[in-house]
Amino acid sequence: MKIVIIENELYLAQSIAAKLQEVGHTVAIYSSIKEAIRGSNGDVYLLSTTIPGQNCTPLITKFKEKIIILMVNYINNDTVGIPLQQGANDYILKPFMIEELRRKIDHYQEYKNLKEQNRLFLDYTENLLKDITVNLQIEKIQTPIAFLTNYSKLVDKIVFSYASLHRKHITFISLADKEWREKIASSAEDSLLYLSELQTLKKGEREQLFEYLKGYDFILSTTSEIEMPYNVIKLKSENRLYDEDEILTVDDYVKYIVNSFQSKYPDTELSKKLGISRKSLWEKRKKYGIFKQK
Repeated sequence: MKIVIIENELYLAQSIAAKLQEVGHTVAIYSSIKEAIRGSNGDVYLLSTTIPGQNCTPLITKFKEKIIILMVNYINNDTVGIPLQQGANDYILKPFMIEELRRKIDHYQEYKNLKEQNRLFLDYTENLLKDITVNLQIEKIQTPIAFLTNYSKLVDKIVFSYASLHRKHITFISLADKEWREKIASSAEDSLLYLSELQTLKKGEREQLFEYLKGYDFILSTTSEIEMPYNVIKLKSENRLYDEDEILTVDDYVKYIVNSFQSKYPDTELSKKLGISRKSLWEKRKKYGIFKQK
């Protein structure tokens, strides 16, 4: 990482820099906040809040998306309280051990990485489910609850919408995983358990699961009719392509592809993707009564 040190005590700044460089960091030193604002571009900012006559606010405002650790001689509202409110991450009291500083840097870098990764997964999930529509009032759902469905993404949509509405952390557990018991036991107390593939458990295992789940907040998903001690809501996709209990015939599959993609691809490319000739594509349209939109 590139670390920027803003400290007017040059000897102290050089000492910190040398120890950080020993473990592979790139370090730049600035003796004034204004110089750092103009010329720095770091991942981590080690900011002395007691540089005479200088205001930390502009630097914190500009680099608040970075990791900012305050280096202070004493703790009061000006040196610590206000800068933390403005967006600084933490502080360390001089004199300090370099190992303590490194732990803080590593901690906040890991937190930053996890936050970015979480944002990526949320964006990906939202995009994946954006075209899934469910005719169900999410705000009226009361957990624990179970869903019987022929298309698992319908339940995915409900779970993520419910968790977002109630600001819940989701712990996803596939019951096809042999370690489902351990995963339930290690889940956070306030998390919403999303338990899928209930149909993969044998009757005895299901009874163990129902006993095990007492006291937990959860949503269950299954693709098979199963007797359960919970409220069960049935969700069905009318599109047979998504029916997880049914294998489509070749004709049904071809009909779906032609209907869904004939407006996106010319006949030459569509027939090629289906592995048939253009003449055969024309014949199938005639057979299925599919008319190409102009």
